[in-house]
Amino acid sequence: SSKIRNMEVQSADGVAVLEDCMGFSLTRTISKVEEKLKKGVLPDCQDDDIVPRVGDEMGAEAQIRLLKAKLRVTQEDLANVVFECRKKDDENQNLETRLKDTEEENTRLQRTISLQQSQTEKYKILSQEANKKAEGLQQEVTALEKVLQ
Repeated sequence: SSKIRNMEVQSADGVAVLEDCMGFSLTRTISKVEEKLKKGVLPDCQDDDIVPRVGDEMGAEAQIRLLKAKLRVTQEDLANVVFECRKKDDENQNLETRLKDTEEENTRLQRTISLQQSQTEKYKILSQEANKKAEGLQQEVTALEKVLQ
């Protein structure tokens, strides 16, 4: 994703060109192909279907226009993919932030629960002691009432 973030979409001669920070240039690549086509030398990869069979009968200018159109479509697709990747990367960053916040909240709540449990135990003990004391006092009251009667 960091490589995708460093990519920039630029325009050259009406064709969107995606250049990354590694120095690769589609403009240079297109220029080299155009030079070869002007000299009448087709690129080495004639088996691929960049230029259909009909392309063999096309002139160099028509082939260049066809290739530029295909390049434009491919670059639009690439720009869309880069956009989607950036969007997904932003969404992932957002989710990571939310996860971190949730984990921090969970830790805070666990501490609160632990503190409340220890306080509950403390109050249970105090309640038991108070009940014993009350029971003892009640027995004293009963004994004193007997003495008074």
